[in-house]
Amino acid sequence: MVSKDQRQRQLAREKFLRQQQRREAARRKARTRNTVIASVLAVAVLGTGGAYAAGAFKSDDKKDPSAGSSASPSPSASSTEKPEPKMAVDKKATYTMTMKTNQGTVAIAMDAAKTPHTVNSFKYLADKKFFDGTKCHRLTTGGIYVLQCGDPEGTGAGGPGYTIPDENLNGLGKAGKDGSVTYPAGTVAMANTGQPHTGGSQFFLVYKDSKLPPSYTPFGKMDAAGLKAVQAVAKNGVAAGGQSATDGAPKKTVKVQTVTVKKD
Repeated sequence: MVSKDQRQRQLAREKFLRQQQRREAARRKARTRNTVIASVLAVAVLGTGGAYAAGAFKSDDKKDPSAGSSASPSPSASSTEKPEPKMAVDKKATYTMTMKTNQGTVAIAMDAAKTPHTVNSFKYLADKKFFDGTKCHRLTTGGIYVLQCGDPEGTGAGGPGYTIPDENLNGLGKAGKDGSVTYPAGTVAMANTGQPHTGGSQFFLVYKDSKLPPSYTPFGKMDAAGLKAVQAVAKNGVAAGGQSATDGAPKKTVKVQTVTVKKD
């Protein structure tokens, strides 16, 4: 017999996955639309339109971390994406990502040996000040318990214009009969579109044990002070007008002031 609490968690997980899948469908539709426009007009707009469809910026090119004044994708990438940053971190080292916000500072321990691509991407983006001035756009307070950040657009569909591979998916143990694993409180993991290897810049901070499919790269661990700060935000709940009473923008706005990544 499935308990009411178990059923609630299952529904929350299913909703989370549906939302990720809807975002991916929207991106695919946008990519198709932009490709058609480019071919009809026969002008060089595919670079900008394609990059935005893949999660880059619409017009604020100065925030594109891999382009000076253009968001055009690299010729070596697909028509809608740039390649991920060149590996520049020490794969044998640990790193600390420090996220200073208006609600407190969150220090996140990261192990490059387990998640080299993820750590490298965060180091690259942080060095480019990609996250500075952004907001954590999503809070969930029922079934799963996470604060989601890293979207420069604040819509849930933004990103850096490239994707990174999934890593360390077995790091939290084997999935149970329900297909999920426990992401313990304090875990920091990559968000994605619901498809493999589609992580970008968005990540979520787990403030209470949450069961999810092992599809989200767990790459870091919050310090005690950071976890406490996120829990304080969660206690205030979701702002009115969210997707539901337990899923939407946090009522207590979380503005990311600076993010730095340093080798320990």
